[in-house]
Amino acid sequence: MESKAVQSASRFDVVKWLVVFVLIAAGVVGNQYFSAESLLYRVLALVGLAVVAALVALQTDRGRRFATLLKEARVEIRKVVWPTRPELIQTTLIVVVFVLVVALLLWGMDSLISLLVAGFIG
Repeated sequence: MESKAVQSASRFDVVKWLVVFVLIAAGVVGNQYFSAESLLYRVLALVGLAVVAALVALQTDRGRRFATLLKEARVEIRKVVWPTRPELIQTTLIVVVFVLVVALLLWGMDSLISLLVAGFIG
């Protein structure tokens, strides 16, 4: 019984995704067709079509799962302990100094190897 419900939902999902792709295609074709019109009107039409396409996409199973993922990600971001400004500056300076030291070491090794190869080749 449950598999039939999932199967029928997936059939409707295919139709919904088809509607989403048709809306996107209409936006692309319409933007080309009305290229002589004002940019403001074309952008407003594209935004409107994008909103409608997103609303239709959110009605599908994958769309609902994506919306759930976004909600959970937002909750997790709120749990993050962000660094203070002094911590951020200190960490950034440490990274910059480390990168400079490694760059100088690599430059020195490259120069040494170049001299050795030039001396060996003649």
